[in-house]
Amino acid sequence: MKEIVLSGIRATGQLHLGNYYGALSKFVKMQNDPESKYANYFFIADLHALTTAPDPDELHKNVKSILSEYLAAGLDPEKSTIFVQSDIPEIPEMYLLLNMHVGIGELMRTASFKDKARKMLGLSSDSGDDNIEREIIGANTNKRVNAGLLTYPTLMAVDILIQKATKVPVGKDQEQHLELTRRFARRFNSFYGVDYFPEPTNFDFGGEPVKVPGLDGSGKMGKSEGNCIYLLDDPKTLRKKVMRAVTDEGPKEPNSPMCEPVKNLFTLLNLVSTPDKVEYFTEAYNNCSIRYGDLKKEIAEDILQVTTPIRERIIDIQNDDAYLARVVKMGAEKARETASQTLRDVRQMMGIRPF
Repeated sequence: MKEIVLSGIRATGQLHLGNYYGALSKFVKMQNDPESKYANYFFIADLHALTTAPDPDELHKNVKSILSEYLAAGLDPEKSTIFVQSDIPEIPEMYLLLNMHVGIGELMRTASFKDKARKMLGLSSDSGDDNIEREIIGANTNKRVNAGLLTYPTLMAVDILIQKATKVPVGKDQEQHLELTRRFARRFNSFYGVDYFPEPTNFDFGGEPVKVPGLDGSGKMGKSEGNCIYLLDDPKTLRKKVMRAVTDEGPKEPNSPMCEPVKNLFTLLNLVSTPDKVEYFTEAYNNCSIRYGDLKKEIAEDILQVTTPIRERIIDIQNDDAYLARVVKMGAEKARETASQTLRDVRQMMGIRPF
């Protein structure tokens, strides 16, 4: 039996260059490796997206967009299990059952819940935890933190445990949730005296993680930061974004250290350009002859070499509803094979049994 690698992305917008280099390109390489010891499960987490009460039409549009981008980037429904979270009805039922073994306190202490609750309540980032709790249980009905946000880690745990996944690639912001998944698995196994759920670990693809920087001079590329290059960006939009990337006045002395924004541009250059171009611009920086405009133009054109074929495939796939329907139907059937068996076992262990 191959180990299951499982990864999901919330249906909250388009995929960007960080998603591609950080995960998607690695998924494609792993899926196409005939000697791989992993079975790949990739899903679009539309139930998770409901915690922010999205517009229904926008939610469906986002699911379709991410699914099309998955496929255009090279994920193959014949080689990987690609599905939409809400197409697996066993997930919400097991979500309810697992919540019976999860404490409110441990959920309220998670860093992501506190951060998102602050935003929902309009509190400052330095507001204390006690203040958050008072606001949550207070009488101000105009400020509401939904229960789905609180139990987000339980739903994430169910996504993983229901497929018996052992490898889950997550970023730093999701590591606490993965640790909670391991805790919930141990708790369930211990309570019912079974050795049923494996404890999943973070999956690093066997190498150094790729951090794709944003264009705003600091941090990684992310949708919420507004510093993204999307796979669906047209050439004019993409060039404009890159040309607006933050830099400094340029080096004043040979071999000067790079400031963070300039270092970020060279990180992008290393990702998308050939070694000779990297060497050329590095030498230009070190001898103080660099022109940032030329550097940005090169980066933009080399990114377009990567994204233009993907963008063209995205547009074709988005216009083929029949193909998308076949993909998610096939993926749901595969995902439900394991999920339905897991749910039957869990119901039996918890005492929910037929007469």
